[in-house]
Amino acid sequence: MRYIGLLLLVISSLVNAAALPKNLKWESNNSAPLWASPAAEKGGTFTDFILSFPPTLRVVGPDSNSSFRGFINANQLSLTSFHPNTLEILPELATEWAYGKDNKTVYYHLDKNARWSDGVPVTADDYLFTMTFMRSKFINAPWYNNYYTEQIVNVTKYDDYTISVTGAVARPKEELHYYYGLQPTPKHFHTLDDNWVKNYNWKIEPNTGPYQITDVKNGKEIIFERKENWWAKDNRYFKNRFNVDRVVIKVIRDMNIAYKYFEKGEIDTFNMLQPDLWHDKAKGRLYDSGYIEKFVFYNDAPRSSSGFFLNMNDPTLADQNVRSALAYALNFDKVTQTVLRNDYERLEQFHSGYGEYSNPDIKPKPFDLNLANQLLDTAGWTTRNGEGIREKNGKPLTLTITYGNKEHTDRLVVLRQDARKAGIDIELQLLDPSAQYKTIMQKQHQIAMLGWSTGFRPDYWQHFHSANAHKPQTNNVTNTDDKEMDKMISDYDTETSREKRIALAHQLEQKIMVMGAFIPSWKTTYTRGAHWRWIHLPDVPGTKTGDSLYSVFGDGLLWIDKKDKIDTMAARKNQGSKNPVTKVFEQYKVK
Repeated sequence: MRYIGLLLLVISSLVNAAALPKNLKWESNNSAPLWASPAAEKGGTFTDFILSFPPTLRVVGPDSNSSFRGFINANQLSLTSFHPNTLEILPELATEWAYGKDNKTVYYHLDKNARWSDGVPVTADDYLFTMTFMRSKFINAPWYNNYYTEQIVNVTKYDDYTISVTGAVARPKEELHYYYGLQPTPKHFHTLDDNWVKNYNWKIEPNTGPYQITDVKNGKEIIFERKENWWAKDNRYFKNRFNVDRVVIKVIRDMNIAYKYFEKGEIDTFNMLQPDLWHDKAKGRLYDSGYIEKFVFYNDAPRSSSGFFLNMNDPTLADQNVRSALAYALNFDKVTQTVLRNDYERLEQFHSGYGEYSNPDIKPKPFDLNLANQLLDTAGWTTRNGEGIREKNGKPLTLTITYGNKEHTDRLVVLRQDARKAGIDIELQLLDPSAQYKTIMQKQHQIAMLGWSTGFRPDYWQHFHSANAHKPQTNNVTNTDDKEMDKMISDYDTETSREKRIALAHQLEQKIMVMGAFIPSWKTTYTRGAHWRWIHLPDVPGTKTGDSLYSVFGDGLLWIDKKDKIDTMAARKNQGSKNPVTKVFEQYKVK
């Protein structure tokens, strides 16, 4: 009877399995240039820090989009990835892929060696479950519910290791992998019910990547450990990467205190984009004696959409004249020349650094008090109180900026001073990063100061389509609700002509600028930092599209030289000296 049951199960699966189209042209890529160093060594503990403890370990649902989510997502592989220098498509959880004639569907052969952290094989059923999971009401994630219904419309299983993913609209081949790329979700781990959000708040989900969380010390630190027998460790593009054995992420709620930990050698690296760190603190004996080395690495990558996001559900900010007046009243150039030491540049538009997709004709609104005053007069804010703040119907023109990084206070103070000349009173609301994020996701802010992560192409739907307005837990934090823009976004998303898509992107950027709900702030065209001498990097220490030299999970290029660590500690103890090191890398500098 047992064998009859097995036979019936096999027959049932064959009957229910979809038929794979004939004449598919399967592709892979096992010859792209490598970017890791063959000199890399395994071992050691790498210590980093975050400014606040994450509100959850979930990566979807309420409070899940904190900065710590990046560490978790970096250990969940996708079907394919993009080469960080050439942008070629590379195999990851899939070994081969083929394209459907509809230009919407990609077929994948899955890697039969792929395993979850708990040793369970990754199969087609985990991709089917991703669709069930992301569409479920139980995860309380409307953005994902929508995206995995309206954008990714189907996943088909052909056998345990062959699937296809179909999107809503036709796209160029490389964009199919980006927009319709799919990560598996461990079906054996999740139970979807009314209690899912609460029950999975602190559960450690199995992953497919090189590291797994092994310890969570509430409010203090989170520890990852490298999987010694990781299924992909010998794959071509993973060799000589992900080198440290253990990663400790400490919670240090003040940047200045964190820097003191770094000076003691209790933190291995320190990102130093902030001018005061680079110019004022990154000097002295530790640097002069060569114990700590400094790097500047120019990249050629999309720039973060950083700036001020104005909530148009707020009655005051619903007026476009007020929004535009605020943009003209903010003196970004003064901040650049003073607080930022001319290290930063003004961000031009919401999507900057996307090549031809970025609109070369758009410039951010300059500081112009005459224009600010004219617009505020037009908006009816015509009188001023004894402090020079404009009033309307007895109400002062007071706007609150919510932000989550204490180091940004000096910038905001300068902006506030000049805004007062236009009669705008700006209040500063500094919150813990987790509290700031929660406030913004609940759409309870007036003005949010933040920056969004970048993508492969400009993405307007999540930030500006009305489907994501007037509801919590979506990325439309300006509550943009414009039917004309909705149509433009839909046209952009469905357009297959590259030239027409670029034209639509330019039009959308122009509309965003005119609307004024996003005021761009600053950008950098490089990453820079300092690290203890025992941290080693390849001869070219970063990648063209990389935004950090010290990512142990993403690019995963660094390693710890144990001998150098012993020597450096001994030299420091005995007042010894090494050669000081400051290196500047301009291979990928945008001319």
